[in-house]
Amino acid sequence: MSTSRIIATLSLAAFVGGGGYWAGKNDVGALLQRFANNTGMVAEAEPQREGTGAVIYYRHPDGLAEYSLKPTNTNDGRPFTAVRASEDISLGATGAVASAADTASATRERKVLYYRNPMGLPDTSKVPKKDSMGMDYLPVYEGEVSDSSTVKVPLGKLQRTGVKTALAEKITVSRKIRVPGTVTLDERMVSIISMRADAFVEDVANVTTGDRIKRGEDLFHFYSKEITTAGAEYAAEMRNGAKSNPDSGAALRLKNLGVPTATIASIATERKVPQSITYTSPRDGVVLERMAVSGMMAEAGDILFRIADVSKVWVIADVPEYELSAIRKGAVVSVIVRNLPGTTFKGTVDLIYPEVQMQTRTTKVRIELPNPDGQLMSNMYAEVEIEGGVGVPVVAVPNSSVIDTGDRQLVFLDRGEGRFEPMDVGLGIRGEDMTEITKGIAAGDRVVVSANFLLDAESNLNAALSALTTDEVKP
Repeated sequence: MSTSRIIATLSLAAFVGGGGYWAGKNDVGALLQRFANNTGMVAEAEPQREGTGAVIYYRHPDGLAEYSLKPTNTNDGRPFTAVRASEDISLGATGAVASAADTASATRERKVLYYRNPMGLPDTSKVPKKDSMGMDYLPVYEGEVSDSSTVKVPLGKLQRTGVKTALAEKITVSRKIRVPGTVTLDERMVSIISMRADAFVEDVANVTTGDRIKRGEDLFHFYSKEITTAGAEYAAEMRNGAKSNPDSGAALRLKNLGVPTATIASIATERKVPQSITYTSPRDGVVLERMAVSGMMAEAGDILFRIADVSKVWVIADVPEYELSAIRKGAVVSVIVRNLPGTTFKGTVDLIYPEVQMQTRTTKVRIELPNPDGQLMSNMYAEVEIEGGVGVPVVAVPNSSVIDTGDRQLVFLDRGEGRFEPMDVGLGIRGEDMTEITKGIAAGDRVVVSANFLLDAESNLNAALSALTTDEVKP
């Protein structure tokens, strides 16, 4: 082999080795791949991507916080992943991003007022710019800020963001109000036995405190000089041919002295006054108190017996002040007492007392209960459940649709085509599932019942951006 051939062979080897070293260091394969993609020399089919719509931006394939508005690669040559319109979760987007040509055309038709941060931050600019991640600020066109609180959600994102709606209805709103109570006697069914004239008590019946007694049953016998004198006058009138009239003359005097009607009739018939007069029970009931003792001298006004009819009782419930608006007279009530577990007594609200207790900030509510078997006893502790509500159909929405910030109460109305508008409302009774609306919306309006807090956050952001840029857009 000649010397010149040997030199040529060594030079070729050195060139190939050096070229391989340079190619390996500079990743010529990746460069060739990008060159082929840009020039169209390679027409391999791109893998099918998930999602639909135009490409919004590109993100790092490993999920790192690196984004780009144009196709680009990582440091090791891997392409960024395209994020399409259906995969973008920002509620601030109003739809798919148009192509560059479409955007330019739209820009010529509408005036750009300002540019806002693409990540939703309260940062705006009068001129196009990029954020710290290289993403272009989004243009806000004239006419888009007329209703800054309205939220626009692309139709493809409604299901993914969990937005659900329901119709406002005209129904009866009710809920159960659970409060403590105490069983008491019905004041209207308590009788006090006392003398209206001085008298001597004789032959007290064998009844004691706690005994049950029937109407007309003897309680005691008594003698009164004043009553005997009035009885004698009445008997004389009858003997002289006067007509029996319990509402005039001596008969009326006897009645006013508390003489039983049966005794007055007996004097008119027999024309004489009995030596002692029988006092009978004026009602069925339970003896609450016995003060009468055989042989005692009772002065006018002295209480001898106290009898209560317990066939009906009251339950006095303590209702918090803030619950009063939900309670009405005649509302159905369920009552449970501790000594009768499993037994529920049904009654109605009979009276709402016109006073709030200063110490407890509660109002007493009186409930009337039938008690034919006498199971309910005075001073029993009761657990009361009142059916609260207005009792008539009202406009109402599901409880979850109401957003209460403390300063305002609002619901989001579904205006169709992905537009949601916040509406201030007045609240009435809050039921188990529904809340009364006194103003702001009508029956048949469609309101958001799920994910409304996300819409509220976006609405507040839109309003804040509008307020921040009001002065900026002015010339």
